[in-house]
Amino acid sequence: CSPSASRLCVLWLHKCFAPYLGILAQENHGNDPSPYGTSYIAASYVKYIESAGARVVPIRINRTEAEYEKLFNSINGLLLPGGDVDIQNSLFTRAAKIFYKLNVLLSCPLQANDAGDYFPLWGTCQGLQQLTVLTANKNLLTNTDTASVALPLTFTPAAQSSRLFRHFPKNLLKSLSQENITANFHHWSVSLQVKHIYIMNAALKGFYKVLSTNTDGKIEFISTMEAYRYPIYAVQWHPEKTPFEWVDKRGMVHSSAAVQVSFYTASFFVSEARKSQHKFSSQEEEDSALIYNYNAHYKKYSFYFVQVYYFN
Repeated sequence: CSPSASRLCVLWLHKCFAPYLGILAQENHGNDPSPYGTSYIAASYVKYIESAGARVVPIRINRTEAEYEKLFNSINGLLLPGGDVDIQNSLFTRAAKIFYKLNVLLSCPLQANDAGDYFPLWGTCQGLQQLTVLTANKNLLTNTDTASVALPLTFTPAAQSSRLFRHFPKNLLKSLSQENITANFHHWSVSLQVKHIYIMNAALKGFYKVLSTNTDGKIEFISTMEAYRYPIYAVQWHPEKTPFEWVDKRGMVHSSAAVQVSFYTASFFVSEARKSQHKFSSQEEEDSALIYNYNAHYKKYSFYFVQVYYFN
């Protein structure tokens, strides 16, 4: 085959390939002492990934480093979900740190296909916060009044050329910038105020490009970011909640534009995962790793999520 024909073949395979995306579990929340397991993944994250054409592998928090390295080489990307755990000393953090280090050591995004490796990371809410701690090697978060509120995004000049947003429809970007459609459920943020995190921390500023900001009325904070040199993306808001969660209605929006945003962010992340060449060593190993081996429990509005997967 000619070089051009080979490249077309690779591009076709990337488009057709159904990737496997890991979602990291976390310790049970204090007010949800479930008899079903000691850690959980909200089903909305699973549906979010599946809606864009990928299959989900739950990443449990009590595995060895060797087991995580094997999973890293089997799946095509990892989502760090929102939640409420200690992002410095939890089992969630331990696992996230292992995958983060493997990503930074082995993945080179702009030359990824030539390098033979590609592994995207996505952080949502707590996931974004966790990524900043891993990059800065310390917790520099600032308390904000954003516990349950829907907000528009204030795009930075970098957003237009960003990998994440540059292929979004223009009308959807307009909705994102003008309508209250991003769900915020967090008490902590990456502040952009003078003497606060991003501006004063060289590690963060040199690693992440800020794509959008928000404010609680007093403090401006990062709401969307992507790494300059690595396939790492993070949002402080919750695109997965819009189509799949119905518990807290104050900060939740289910409009057509909000649902489209959910799909486009998921689709982007899955498209990044399609570039990965990682794979399971056998069909049996693949089958046993999938989320289909577990049942989602309906919480009946007693928890933050409608449905939850539990693990031991």
